[in-house]
Amino acid sequence: MRKVTMALESWPTKAPFSITGHTFHEARVLVVTLEQEGKQGRGEATGVYYLNETGDTLLAQAETVRTALEQGLDRDGLQHALPAGGARSAIDCALWDLEAKLSGKTIWQLTQITPRTIVTVNTVGIGTPESMAAEARQLTSPKLKVKLNGEQPLACIQAVRAARPSAEIVVDVNQGWSFEQLVALAPEFKKLGITMIEQPLPRGKDGPLEGYEPPLPLCADESCLDTSELNEAAKRYQMINIKLDKTGGLTEALLLAKAAKQQGLGLMVGNMLGTSLGMAPAFVVAQYCELADLDGPLLLAEDRPQRLEFNRGEIAIPSSSVWG
Repeated sequence: MRKVTMALESWPTKAPFSITGHTFHEARVLVVTLEQEGKQGRGEATGVYYLNETGDTLLAQAETVRTALEQGLDRDGLQHALPAGGARSAIDCALWDLEAKLSGKTIWQLTQITPRTIVTVNTVGIGTPESMAAEARQLTSPKLKVKLNGEQPLACIQAVRAARPSAEIVVDVNQGWSFEQLVALAPEFKKLGITMIEQPLPRGKDGPLEGYEPPLPLCADESCLDTSELNEAAKRYQMINIKLDKTGGLTEALLLAKAAKQQGLGLMVGNMLGTSLGMAPAFVVAQYCELADLDGPLLLAEDRPQRLEFNRGEIAIPSSSVWG
């Protein structure tokens, strides 16, 4: 029998963090701990806020498989026992960690991946052009992800570009534009040397992107949750942002990464805000990606004692004490 512990934790942000239609004041995460044969595996998930997932809903859903977990439910069985989402992600990541600890192997041996350090973007939240420029100047990564909405997006990105002329910049609209806005703004963003525009249109309303030839790559986030939505997204986007809370864990995330690569799509790995325990499994997915957005812990007032090591955007390969 496994011992199963499920708990909710609250990790306040350093400051309110705003994106289109939502402001975060904390990361409220589900932490699943599995103990077996004296070893312990852990997983963390924040959930998908735009699918109405909360800490409470994650915990309630995870509790439905507690008995099965105690009796030995494995990762394959989990994929059928729970739908994609934060609850499955926390459990899936805990099962990976437990497998590593029980086998005495690292996550890299289990996945047969040769790891490399990753450079994450630093994220600039929505504000005035002046406040966003000031924030961008304080960030140390050579790569920035700039959150935008429909309010003076061009002025905001111009201010950030002026503040960080040599940075690689991607923008994330979080479903905040119309198709007409995208068509008007994309050429201007290309002139500013922006690398990519993420999720410009609302999920379910991005059909106009089929046949549109954007001047710079478009990346699906809310419009591609897991492998079941990949084929449709591939008709509209040039990149996919993979997040463990969307896919329901590392198991499905790795399948999505490989399938997207086979279709010739670019890849980014992202996060729903969380501690290093939530980022470490995503670091595995980052090995397949051109872009990484794993700075979630840097937006929090504090992180776990066992944490990822950040140095001017570069993330060191996590030790097994963090996860895996």
